[in-house]
Amino acid sequence: MNNSKTKSSKKITLVIGILILVFAGLIVMSYLAGGRTAGAPAGGGRTAGDGRNATVIRATPVVLGTIENSVVLSGDVLARTQVSIYPTMAGKITEMRLPVGDRVSAGQTVAMVDPSRPGEVYSRSPVTSTIGGTVLQAPVSPGDTVTTGTAIYVVGNLESLIVETFVPERFSTAIKMNLSAQVSFEAMPGETFAAEVSEISPVLDPASRTLRIRLRFQGPDPRIRAGMFATVSLVTNSHTNIPVIPRGAVINTYGSWIVFVVNQNSIAERRVISPGLENEDLVEVTEGLSPGEQVVSAGQNFLSDGDLVRVVD
Repeated sequence: MNNSKTKSSKKITLVIGILILVFAGLIVMSYLAGGRTAGAPAGGGRTAGDGRNATVIRATPVVLGTIENSVVLSGDVLARTQVSIYPTMAGKITEMRLPVGDRVSAGQTVAMVDPSRPGEVYSRSPVTSTIGGTVLQAPVSPGDTVTTGTAIYVVGNLESLIVETFVPERFSTAIKMNLSAQVSFEAMPGETFAAEVSEISPVLDPASRTLRIRLRFQGPDPRIRAGMFATVSLVTNSHTNIPVIPRGAVINTYGSWIVFVVNQNSIAERRVISPGLENEDLVEVTEGLSPGEQVVSAGQNFLSDGDLVRVVD
């Protein structure tokens, strides 16, 4: 009797469990069917208006522009003409006639030297300037004993200043006369001054493996003074009127340079390109793109060929 009741109770429990599972299955199927009906476009495909399936990106057009390669160097501002003044006789300095900063004319007497020796008396010998300009240095003082190889003054023409710098050997072949450069100074932050190469040493320094060059300013500025420390950005290569794209739009993968181009249907197309010159901001494209095409410049790392995209500003 008890066994019969137990079997009957188990059957009831099993039926109830089956009914619960069937009911739950019907609810799930109804939910899924409703989601497809509300969210999927007609035909089951993706469209440009389906924002939930589109990857948000930024795009930049391919334009014709100019790209430059440059090297940044340190230099010093010098007077273009700078000459040391020497005495014609050895002896003791008895008179220094000009302080640093004074103007001097060619042929002007700037110092006196007494060539006398013990027991002998000679007339004082004048020291004359060989050029006109400004006294930049006065390395000796009255009472100093000098020889004919001792510089009494250094005189320079401050109306014409140059920048002297030294180019590492690996960039030396790119240096040419009249090569353009931008010069900046710590004393004038945010400002740059146009200059160009005016003098190139015929040989490299064997100790430092550098090439000495000098640059002239394209316009005078009274704020620039001899002795200033200069930062020189020297353009070593330049291409103009060529297709350029932002540096960040290019992906280098397994030795290939690729970009994603957005077509008229808002679909991203993977494109292999051949780069030319490049700098921190731009890349020249020699093959693979045409001016006017839209290149993905942000968000391309999350794309695959054929992905739907939505372009934002």
